[in-house]
Amino acid sequence: MIQELIQNQVLMAGLLGWFLGQFLKVPFEYLMHRRMNWGLWFSSGGMPSSHSSLMTSVTLSIGLNYGFSSPLFALAFAVSMIVVYDATGVRRQAGIHAQKINIIFEEFLRGEPIEIDKLKEVLGHTPPQVVGGVVLGLIVAFVVKGIMG
Repeated sequence: MIQELIQNQVLMAGLLGWFLGQFLKVPFEYLMHRRMNWGLWFSSGGMPSSHSSLMTSVTLSIGLNYGFSSPLFALAFAVSMIVVYDATGVRRQAGIHAQKINIIFEEFLRGEPIEIDKLKEVLGHTPPQVVGGVVLGLIVAFVVKGIMG
């Protein structure tokens, strides 16, 4: 069973795309903001979008291995579009709302001894972060196809 999993190009492309997407967040954060944030390895949001990288790697790998006219590729493409839309739309807006709510808490409750857990602000991605994830996913799928045949 382990051998079958290792030989599954689609799975390997997806795992590599996801891993690299998460791994690259820390160096990108340092390049863009000159700060090391190791917590990005385990969080959503940031550059590149590991969700977009994962789904793009899987989708392209399915197309390369099973054909772009296969129903499996069509399904993967549809799911990828949902993931990308969610990353830039719903989750991004939820993050913006969390930022606004946190500002309200800070302004109105400043100086009072009320403990409030801050809402998570980095839920979604900006369009460039999603494009970064998509590009990374494309590269990973082609590399895995080239290595594994």
